[in-house]
Amino acid sequence: MNMQMIAVAALAAFAFGGVAWVFIYPILSGERQAERRMDSVARTEPAAARRTPGRNVGRSRREQVEESLKELEARSKQVKRPPLATRIAQAGLTWSKQRFWITGAVFGVIAFMLGLMIGGILAAIGFGFAAAFGLPFWLLRYLKKRREAKFLENFPDSVDIIVRGIKAGLPLLDSMKVIVNDSPEPIRSEFRAILETQAIGIPLGEACCKLYERIPLAEANFFGIVISIQQKAGGNLSEALGNLSRVLRDRKRMKAKINAMSMEAKASGAIIAALPVAVMLLVYLTSPQYISLLWTTPTGNFMLAGSAFWMFCGVMVMKKMINFDF
Repeated sequence: MNMQMIAVAALAAFAFGGVAWVFIYPILSGERQAERRMDSVARTEPAAARRTPGRNVGRSRREQVEESLKELEARSKQVKRPPLATRIAQAGLTWSKQRFWITGAVFGVIAFMLGLMIGGILAAIGFGFAAAFGLPFWLLRYLKKRREAKFLENFPDSVDIIVRGIKAGLPLLDSMKVIVNDSPEPIRSEFRAILETQAIGIPLGEACCKLYERIPLAEANFFGIVISIQQKAGGNLSEALGNLSRVLRDRKRMKAKINAMSMEAKASGAIIAALPVAVMLLVYLTSPQYISLLWTTPTGNFMLAGSAFWMFCGVMVMKKMINFDF
């Protein structure tokens, strides 16, 4: 009976943590606030509202650029909450939605069997539910972040390859083919997708803008904007991409500096989060009868579950405090 109550308490904490990770974490981590702030900064007034009667004769290059930015902004808003198929592609997987749900069901069955071995039927149902609906989405999120990190690691070098190729007299498509042949993943597959999209008749600027749908990063959006504006309004592409390359390297350098400056706070948060577990383990090794009241009595089980809940809230608050977005 005591083991079953322990399993139920652990299950409740685990299930609440899974639900909070999926629904509450985007709010606590500041992702939604950052998106709203970026929207407010990027929101532009329509170009037609700023035109004067004396300038309606022809469209200047500035008006063309404003119209292009407006179209790209509307397109970028459509990929903030992508469907499941898009999220699977962003993680670098070639799975179908059916295979994704089948994998989640397999995780759920395995967790259900483990729950039956550890505790009662309630614990097994809870473990199975959390594993079936929480673990697959956590895996997608992890693979997506890892793929984005690899993309950012080599993307400035790829832009430099395009700049050097254009200065040497190569067309833009031939410079991208060099990237497809020589660059590592996921740069290679993403630029191959751009070439394949352009080969079926889609304009190159729009094909480059689709990169942001597969890699939802500001750097990929910058690249699509530069190519799209150059295709519509003209200009020196090598100079524009050269400036973009410097911006990308400056952002990369700034991100590394922020990570270095916040590493002390992250280490402190990890130590604080691990301290209660370490103390409980040491007390159990030295005085097992003293601390065993936490899982042998109903009051102890309630205190253990409450402590786990508040510890989780504290970890989320510390994570929000050291989460620096730029």
